Amino acid sequence: MKAPWRSALTLFGLLLGLLLGYYLVRALSHDGVGFAPFQQIGIALVLGALGGFLGFFSTAALDRAMRRLNGYMERRVSHFTAQELLSGGVGLLFGLLAAYLLSTPLNAIPIVGAILPILFAVFLGYVGGYLGLGVARKRRSEDPQQAVPPARGGKAARSAPKVVDTSVVIDGRIADILETGFIEGPIVVPQFVLDELRHIADSADVLKRNRGRRGLDVLNRIQKEMDVVVRIEDKDFPGLEVDMKLLRLAKHLDGKVLTNDFNLNKVAALQNVPVLNINELANAVKPVVLPGEEMVVHIIKDGKEPGQGVAYLDDGTMIVVDSGKKHIGETIPVLVTSVLQTAAGRMIFAKPKLGERQEPNGNRVQAQP
Repeated sequence: MKAPWRSALTLFGLLLGLLLGYYLVRALSHDGVGFAPFQQIGIALVLGALGGFLGFFSTAALDRAMRRLNGYMERRVSHFTAQELLSGGVGLLFGLLAAYLLSTPLNAIPIVGAILPILFAVFLGYVGGYLGLGVARKRRSEDPQQAVPPARGGKAARSAPKVVDTSVVIDGRIADILETGFIEGPIVVPQFVLDELRHIADSADVLKRNRGRRGLDVLNRIQKEMDVVVRIEDKDFPGLEVDMKLLRLAKHLDGKVLTNDFNLNKVAALQNVPVLNINELANAVKPVVLPGEEMVVHIIKDGKEPGQGVAYLDDGTMIVVDSGKKHIGETIPVLVTSVLQTAAGRMIFAKPKLGERQEPNGNRVQAQP
């Protein structure tokens, strides 16, 4: 919990302890127990210090409780439409009004008269809210313009939470994908992933520190700039590695793991945990290249085999050009000979198109043999 909240709770506990000490001394004085002035001040200060101490150290537990309550309310409210919430609220008010009207005769009942109004308020409020929600749902189902057909896979397919791992947050492409709206449902950031990001951001190694800070910046961007529900999940599984914790949490939430880790993808498949792999998505949306097609590439270095040259497309796809070593630094037209798809990505094999090459200014000239 942030420092202002901790300070406020500490001050509240201190004041509450001082008040308790004051009223305790007054109550004991009325019972005939005498206290010297310094004893009265001492009792009040001790209770005040105890209250401040409890207020200071209860912030962590209160923060966890508020996060759990917030997550529970988000999960429950996300299943209702605005009309259903409004109708349920109106029904709740009518139920509480009925309980208030019955409170006077109920108070007259001996022994249980003080408890019955409270019980009736809870019962009638619940019944009124439930009936109001039911009426709204029935009207929506009867109205063909408001009825929404269920998505394939049912409710879980529409709103399954996506549990992110550290690698996909540091990668950063998840923010661009969420901005396009292709991923639905709440984004769940486990607390142990946040702890790992903070640990990386505080690393002495400059590269690791930059990667960790980039991951935290990506999370801030998703939470503040996008219309996406981001939930911090405190549930932990002590004694397990981070990857296994992710899979266990995804099972617990009936959600999916969002990652770009190839090994985690394999382990998740063995445990029947759904995975959304960013690298697989990137490979799926790359433009299709067929053997025999022509393209213009800029060869930047030599390949592993003798005489080969290597070029890259804008999306990072490697192009291996046979007999391209002598054209390093040049932009030449090539013919695609084959395409190799691997788990790590895609490789294109090509050969120079004989007879011409392209100058940096875009003009094509006769290539040297």
